[in-house]
Amino acid sequence: MSAATDIAPAEQTAAEHVRSVLARAVSLSLTTDGRDYDLIGMHSVRDKGRITLHPPADSPLAAQIAAAPRGSLAALLEFTDIAPASLRDRVRARVTISGWLAPAGTEGDDALRLDLARVTLRTAAGTEDVGLDEFALAEPDPLAVEEAAMLTHLADAHEDMVADLIVLAGSRLPYGVVRAMPLAVDRHGITLRCEYREGHCDLRLLFPATARDAAEAGERIRQLLTAPRCAHHRHPSPRP
Repeated sequence: MSAATDIAPAEQTAAEHVRSVLARAVSLSLTTDGRDYDLIGMHSVRDKGRITLHPPADSPLAAQIAAAPRGSLAALLEFTDIAPASLRDRVRARVTISGWLAPAGTEGDDALRLDLARVTLRTAAGTEDVGLDEFALAEPDPLAVEEAAMLTHLADAHEDMVADLIVLAGSRLPYGVVRAMPLAVDRHGITLRCEYREGHCDLRLLFPATARDAAEAGERIRQLLTAPRCAHHRHPSPRP
């Protein structure tokens, strides 16, 4: 399903998508030489996407770094982006970042910096490598941090609004939807997951103008519901 326009709809770039996943992530999986770690609340993402880990000084990871022959350790980080609402197939994206961990260099600080080598984004649409320069220059979506609260509120308190949004698809949405739930929202639009008895598809509704914050995103959703037409598209077929 495509918008009735010759202009490609505005969407996040892959680099922006990655930065958005990192902005809202509270945990990550780390693989080093022969060791796997699940780190919760032990990382930060700074300007230009610089990733720093903050393990305890007495952790096995700190010991690995101390024993590394050149003072750095090959590492693979994986961030899993999970939809906040309870729906089918909640994993929306996976971001893998490889590089080398080394002491951050701040005196008296046990933090570890990650020197990037490769950034990869995996979604239902496929896998894409993101250039390191593009990654460094990109910014997270302005709704990234607030997205979970927005979608949870929409699912819990505004089922009628979600149902009205589905109506906008008209006959272009396959018959037999048994449930629709909010899947994602960013400055460009909102995505709903339409579930069938077998499988599902995602309906993307583009805002009439980009949203700068949660308040504007709410207003854009209301504009979709009152406008005579909206730009929207759907993944071509339900996925089992």
